[in-house]
Amino acid sequence: MAPRLTPKGAATRQRIVEGAAAELRARGVTETTLDDIRARTASSKSQLFHYFPGGKEELLLAVAQHEADRVLSDQQPHLGALTSWRAWHDWRDAVVDRYRRQGQQCPLNALMSQLTPATPGAQAVTRQLVAAWQDKIAVGIRAMQDQHEIPADLDADRTAAALLAGIQGGVLIMMSTGSVAHLEAALDLGIRQLQAPTASVPTR
Repeated sequence: MAPRLTPKGAATRQRIVEGAAAELRARGVTETTLDDIRARTASSKSQLFHYFPGGKEELLLAVAQHEADRVLSDQQPHLGALTSWRAWHDWRDAVVDRYRRQGQQCPLNALMSQLTPATPGAQAVTRQLVAAWQDKIAVGIRAMQDQHEIPADLDADRTAAALLAGIQGGVLIMMSTGSVAHLEAALDLGIRQLQAPTASVPTR
């Protein structure tokens, strides 16, 4: 169990997580050792194990959560303010730019591949990311429905899920090919469908 932290301790732990994330991005997950992380973060071995009693696996999980949080924060402020078509297109551009800059290596996927399914919280990181991302898109759809820009009978949650699935499919193809074309197409067509007067995703 992680120790209860003082504000100073929490700041130190966060510094280690951020330093570890930078090291993992630079070297890759499989090539990075705890000694590499200690060197980058100027941390002692005892300090690392104080904040991460489970060792490297616990630290990797903390970095995975950090990377998951970055996925959403990199889309702000647009993702949290999808209240006009201009905002939707700005969000689209932010998503494409984020993954174009990331390139073919996905730190979050790489980290999750190193964590065993039995790692406490490992699957929850991905579930929470998907749920939070989908919820923010759905909130934007409902905001546009309130403005009568999107048909009121459109199922916001299922539509958000479909749009997010398209984004993730485009990201996977980008990781394989280096091209963002499929990601751009998924976003462009998804937003265009929202704008269509007859758009509808039926409920089950």
